[in-house]
Amino acid sequence: MTSQVLVIGSANADLVVPVDRRPGGGETVLGGDTILSPGGKGANTAVAAARLGADVALLGAVGDDPYGELLKRSLAESGVDTDSLRTSERPTGIAYITVTPDGENSILVSPGANSALRPEDVDLDGAEIVVLSLEIPLETVEHAVAKAAEAGVRTLLNLSPAAELSAKTLQNLDVLLVNEHEAAFLLGGEAGFPMLLDLGPKAAVVTLGAKGAAVVTAAGVTEVPSPKVDAVDTTGAGDAFAGALATALAKGDELADAARKAVKVAAITVTRQGAQPSYPPASELE
Repeated sequence: MTSQVLVIGSANADLVVPVDRRPGGGETVLGGDTILSPGGKGANTAVAAARLGADVALLGAVGDDPYGELLKRSLAESGVDTDSLRTSERPTGIAYITVTPDGENSILVSPGANSALRPEDVDLDGAEIVVLSLEIPLETVEHAVAKAAEAGVRTLLNLSPAAELSAKTLQNLDVLLVNEHEAAFLLGGEAGFPMLLDLGPKAAVVTLGAKGAAVVTAAGVTEVPSPKVDAVDTTGAGDAFAGALATALAKGDELADAARKAVKVAAITVTRQGAQPSYPPASELE
């Protein structure tokens, strides 16, 4: 396996149900027809990057079941190298997603095979930038970051879902990618994005939904506004942002310029249903 962008992360089948409102505790709410689509933060990020022209591979795990075949097919059709996609005895991960009319979603993930991805599975051969997210075991993520730092390979970590990472892992990161909630989690609820750099990463990018993003470097904070769009489904938009950001960085863009491209990609994805099916090719950005 050799690739410019190596994504280490999850592959899930997304089961999406449109609802007028989310149920409360002990409540039953009727929804619309279930939509099955390929997803998972790792697979989504890899597909987004591949559609934008990156040479990308996914290191992950799926089960020996129909959902696993769906994911393998979707990845291959999108141009993602799947040679490092492991097949586990555990079932393929599933994300249960409800989407309300304003496009907002709530997600419950059953990790399944994603939990079987171990530190010894990590191989960085040929990678120029490694992208990670947290739907796989934290020990695997931390091992990959340490190995990348030793090898001089750039790292981009999407802290989603939010979790506690070691101080050493944060210090080894080139780019920390978080949304506002994840930033608050890291900072103990305190405001001030520049404080993210006090945790150790060389730079940070904070996604701000419809407002765009903020790029945090030692030189200060750069605001990157988003185009105004009518959102119908925000599922996978953060993953698309991560894939677009990694692609632009791999092609030599400065971080702020890469974030500008990523914001455009994310804005397009939220105007369409689903995660991977909503991701644009590079030609659409032009």
